[in-house]
Amino acid sequence: MRFLFNWLDDRTGYRRIVKESLFENIPGGARWRYVWGSTLTFAIMVQFITGIILWMFYSPSATSAWESVYYIQNEVTGGALLRGIHHWMSQFMIVLLVLHLVQVVIDGAYKAPREFNFWFGLGLLGITLALGLTGYLLPWDQKGFWATEVATNIVANTPLIGDQLKQLVVGGSEAGHHTLTRFFALHAGVLPAALVGLIVLHIYLFRKHGITAAPRWSAAAARRFWWLIFLVMCFAQAMLVWNWQYVPREMGIGVSVITGICLLRVIFLQIRKRDLEEEDSRKPRPGDACFWPDQILRDAIACAAVLGAVLFFVWQFGTELSSPADPSENYAAARPDWYYMSLFALLKEFELMVGAFIIPGVVAGIVFLMPFIGKTRIGHGFNLLFLAGVLAGFVYYTMVAFRHDWESEDHRTAVEAAHRDAERVKVLARGPNGIPPEGAITLLRTDPLTQGPKLFAQNCASCHTYDGHDGMGRERTEEQTAADLHGFANREWVAGILSPESFKHPDFLGATKLIEDSKMLEFLEEDLSELDEVDKADVAKMVVALSAEAG
Repeated sequence: MRFLFNWLDDRTGYRRIVKESLFENIPGGARWRYVWGSTLTFAIMVQFITGIILWMFYSPSATSAWESVYYIQNEVTGGALLRGIHHWMSQFMIVLLVLHLVQVVIDGAYKAPREFNFWFGLGLLGITLALGLTGYLLPWDQKGFWATEVATNIVANTPLIGDQLKQLVVGGSEAGHHTLTRFFALHAGVLPAALVGLIVLHIYLFRKHGITAAPRWSAAAARRFWWLIFLVMCFAQAMLVWNWQYVPREMGIGVSVITGICLLRVIFLQIRKRDLEEEDSRKPRPGDACFWPDQILRDAIACAAVLGAVLFFVWQFGTELSSPADPSENYAAARPDWYYMSLFALLKEFELMVGAFIIPGVVAGIVFLMPFIGKTRIGHGFNLLFLAGVLAGFVYYTMVAFRHDWESEDHRTAVEAAHRDAERVKVLARGPNGIPPEGAITLLRTDPLTQGPKLFAQNCASCHTYDGHDGMGRERTEEQTAADLHGFANREWVAGILSPESFKHPDFLGATKLIEDSKMLEFLEEDLSELDEVDKADVAKMVVALSAEAG
């Protein structure tokens, strides 16, 4: 066996690779603050594995994309779990990247000679955000389609090249099949390749420059890291309490859990503050250690915790699949994913050019220049304050966006209608005829239960109401001018219109001009009320007959 290993090492040099990988020197010893890079690598590996398996079932076509995702989620064994892990891990990657960025800035790991590695890390964050944006469209549902429409319309406003850039991204003048195939090519090909390339460069420079040595006062550095995260999360928790009824439950749970972890860590560091400072004062610098086994054990525990959190969110919240995309029907609740909601709020707060380009551009520019700004102690302090301000602004505008949405009746109605359509199309897809070759959207377009309320809202709701709303759930704000058609032509409704008291009620003709000098009302009050018992019985039979005739 030794001969085989020696032969393999002679041909591949694997022992040197293993030694450099596992026995890398860690200045100052293993630390929990060093786990973020490994958790990110783990998350990316999970995304690649789950993404490739999903690719095996996915069909990037305007008539089969939603259908293939439906098949994955409802027919493939373990498909819902697989898609859930892929979806929620992408959310966690954003959080892990931000935590890693905070750690890098606090430790000063962006300073010379590590500028390029810092910039590569920013590139990884940008690619991850782009992967989220392109992946949002791939289910080809209403939510993803119209959110992508918002994004491509912003692209169209890029100075000088906006129209050409949008046409390149969309694949034509309007979003359609070619938009889906281009986003899929970006999501499954171009962006992952760029991500792998940046990771290779990032690791190469990381190996070249080594781990940033732990600060002399490492206990103080740890407290600064956790205090910064804790203060930002306290602000997020306060905003959450202020907006608790508007924020998605999964976001509320995530913010509360992270805040709790930060609180426990801060309390632990404060309790052991004196002991840790005494340890630091006794040793000029803690002894170095190797990646194996101490740091890799911490990394493995952190990765297991991330996977456990992802599985909890999959189990508790699942993964939404909205109704199939319908370009002919505008979706009033089109919104991006949560990590873009702050930018969405900026678009409402400021003019398009300011909210979409100037403010994000200034923030990105300052973050890019941090290695030069942070050369001095004052500059490093500015970078810390600026990063804290950006995170606080992100939290504030994200909460503002959710609050604004749920204060909008149009938005709430559109979300409720989308949920109804999503559940309805799944019921129809499980029917005896299944999904037709034209796509699942045909099921909704030919479904009376789906189209009836929409037709009522479009053609009848200007005068009539249906159980007090417009058929789609919007309550009427103007004074009622025509009958409420809820239960129209059933026995109770026909009997009600033959009753003088009901006839004068706003739900019938009481709110119309016809009630004035109405011969019908005169007939009901004078003639119909004077009928004997036999005639009243005949009227009751007539009510049954009229209702039956109406179907």
